[in-house]
Amino acid sequence: MHTAHQTALETKHATLDRRISAESQRPVPDPIVLAGLKKQKLKLKEEMLGL
Repeated sequence: MHTAHQTALETKHATLDRRISAESQRPVPDPIVLAGLKKQKLKLKEEMLGL
């Protein structure tokens, strides 16, 4: 059963995934921005697995 919190986490995770993809496709991706986005995505994934 999905809770509202889990659904919100999945939505944020998908949003971060799209932002990472968009940043990666830029002519000159910013490695600092990418690292920050990936770190946020990993934290969300760890929180989702803990539920």
